[in-house]
Amino acid sequence: MLRSLLHRYGKALILLAILPVCAFKYLQGPKMDEQEWLQWSNRCLNEAYDPSGEEKLKNWELTVTPEHFIRLRKTFQHGKQEYFSLQLHLFNDLDYLGKTDHGVLQLKANNDDIIVQTYDDPKGNVDSMATVLELPVKNMQPERLDSLREALMFFKSGGL
Repeated sequence: MLRSLLHRYGKALILLAILPVCAFKYLQGPKMDEQEWLQWSNRCLNEAYDPSGEEKLKNWELTVTPEHFIRLRKTFQHGKQEYFSLQLHLFNDLDYLGKTDHGVLQLKANNDDIIVQTYDDPKGNVDSMATVLELPVKNMQPERLDSLREALMFFKSGGL
């Protein structure tokens, strides 16, 4: 008897089991497109970046480009410039060290894939490569950090 009921209503039971999963997936709302991720990533990084730990920092510029690069340029009062560039296809993961009010965001590459350049340095201009780009940040809530990671992984995958 039980077997005949399962056979008769089996398709309906399977459909009823799948329906909540599909509803949950599609009711979460629309996913962000590449332009929205780009705008959100730039706003998040620029609001969170904390230059106060850098003495004599005159100006800084932190951007995620449409070509999927993270670029950081720091200009110091005596004219020295530091430039960092990470192609997000080579991005591996990120770590956060600190508390929500202040910490360090570590963007990690697979290998020595982060370009580091200095200009107008009294000690001489240097071109090198790094594995980790450390960004001092403030007011980084866990939800915001998770969303930033999701955005960077989106760009890593080529925006697909």
